Amino acid sequence: MSKQTDSPSAALSGTTWQQFADLLRPHWKLLSLALLAVLGETLADLLDPWPLKIIVDNLLQRKPLPDWLSNIVDSVAGDDRFAVLNFAVVAVAVIAIVGAVSSYCEKRLTTSVGQWVMHDLRRALYQHIHHLSLAEHDERRTGDLITRVTSDIEAVQYFITSALLGMLVNALTLAGMVAVMFYYNWRFALIALSIAPVLFLVVFVFTRKIKKASRALRQKEGELVDIVQEVLTSIRVVKAFAREDYEQKRFEDQSLDNVETALRARSIKATLSPTVEVLAAVGTCLVLGYGARLAMAGTITTGDLIIFLAYLGKMYKPMRELSKMGDTVAKAAISYERIQEVLGEVSRVRDMPHATRAPVLRGEMEFDHVNFGYQPDNLILKDVSFRIEPGQIAAFVGPSGAGKSTIIGLIPRFYDVLSGTVKVDGHDVRSYTLQSLREQMSFVLQDTVLFHVPIWQNIAYGKPEAGRDEIIRAAQMANAHDFIEKMPDGYDTMVGERGVSLSGGQRQRIAIARAIIRNTPILILDEPTSGLDAASEDAVFEALGRLMKGKTCVVIAHHLATIQRADVIFVVQDSGIAERGTHAELLAAGGLYAELSRLQASEPTAV
Repeated sequence: MSKQTDSPSAALSGTTWQQFADLLRPHWKLLSLALLAVLGETLADLLDPWPLKIIVDNLLQRKPLPDWLSNIVDSVAGDDRFAVLNFAVVAVAVIAIVGAVSSYCEKRLTTSVGQWVMHDLRRALYQHIHHLSLAEHDERRTGDLITRVTSDIEAVQYFITSALLGMLVNALTLAGMVAVMFYYNWRFALIALSIAPVLFLVVFVFTRKIKKASRALRQKEGELVDIVQEVLTSIRVVKAFAREDYEQKRFEDQSLDNVETALRARSIKATLSPTVEVLAAVGTCLVLGYGARLAMAGTITTGDLIIFLAYLGKMYKPMRELSKMGDTVAKAAISYERIQEVLGEVSRVRDMPHATRAPVLRGEMEFDHVNFGYQPDNLILKDVSFRIEPGQIAAFVGPSGAGKSTIIGLIPRFYDVLSGTVKVDGHDVRSYTLQSLREQMSFVLQDTVLFHVPIWQNIAYGKPEAGRDEIIRAAQMANAHDFIEKMPDGYDTMVGERGVSLSGGQRQRIAIARAIIRNTPILILDEPTSGLDAASEDAVFEALGRLMKGKTCVVIAHHLATIQRADVIFVVQDSGIAERGTHAELLAAGGLYAELSRLQASEPTAV
């Protein structure tokens, strides 16, 4: 991430400017055409008052024109006064058309570039977010990431379409007018420019304040989106606990913070424009008073005064526009910094330099003195070692929070160990590329997530190329086919967001079908029977038993009845493996497993 600066003029400088230039480089052809249009706009602005000078000085007062202008008029219109008048009238129209066409082309081209840059930046950011590990996602707020993918990128796009070349137009126009004014009368030009240092000082001071206010506002906007995202995705919990009023109050408080921050920022921006207008008026008064005296004394012509006044108005306009663009530049700078902050974040779980593509795995797994914690000073797993043979069904049981889900999260490298080694087929999982490792594993996670797409597509998410017959077969094996067929559109029925239109048991069976269809050598199941009734549970495990032949299956379960057929059971307690063995062996040992079994057996049977 580049170092933040407070000055908008420096907001896109150094490393950030280089990154921004790299972003624009693929679109250099369109930008080159837009630059030509900018030159056309500048030329039109510079020539705009000259036809009026021809009419006032040459036709009305019969005063000579500058040599370069006289040569042009003589070669086109000659000495005929009406021809000269027609030339001036046509020149006004031609200049206006050139300016209009140039402005249209510049806006059209920069809008196109802005849209494509927004697409490129959004795609790169979204892709990078996907490649961040769960460790980074755990530390970030989803609403803030959404703001960076949407609002921040839009701010950069707006800068490109409205300010990037607009600033160049204003700068070139300003430089051209100053040059012409100095060519005519350097004293007059100095008076016109006398307020420029004060003007730019005011702009500099205010834009620093605007950038600071914009940064605070962006942060508040991200926090507001985060609250909305969090509440809407947890709306069932909100309603279940009747916390609508509390969430409304929380939202209103955050919204009021946004309003106060936005009003402070707007107050600064609102002060800048009138200040610039007053300073411009002071400059106009000086020029008008001094210029009128020169014209009355015959030192300059009336046409010269008209040109000076026209240029003065046009000169202050670019100054005002540049001052207004400070807000746009500040927003874009802050937004680009926020985007680069995410793009510059290196995933803690990534392909190692020596990583190779995993061969077809047999499914042998081994934890060798593994230590892990989401925070290095708070270990969840301490010196954990165990081995699972290929084709075994291995189950992990134990109290909530003991580290069972953490163990299965280390196998596909959702997280990396702090020390020790996790091996698959005798090789450190870090020696394989992430994609090649995970594509040989199927998951049914504890938090069943379905997408807002048809049911068949949710099942095929595990194997996008699967045919209809494969999808139906997987659903049948997961005991999902019957209830799917009874739905209004069968397999084409749209699933509500996050599967809210289905019951918990239905969601779980679709998730199981999604895992079944992958047909991978390793199956990882976190509470696979959650939400199933007794009949469905038996049928699903019978189907999974057939599917697991020759494969390695890792199961986490709180209900011990679901893992009695496991080849090996590991009891997790106090950050380590407390017991291991088969169901019968662990019962005979009379330890924690036997105690858990006794407690569950004494629970009343649900009716």
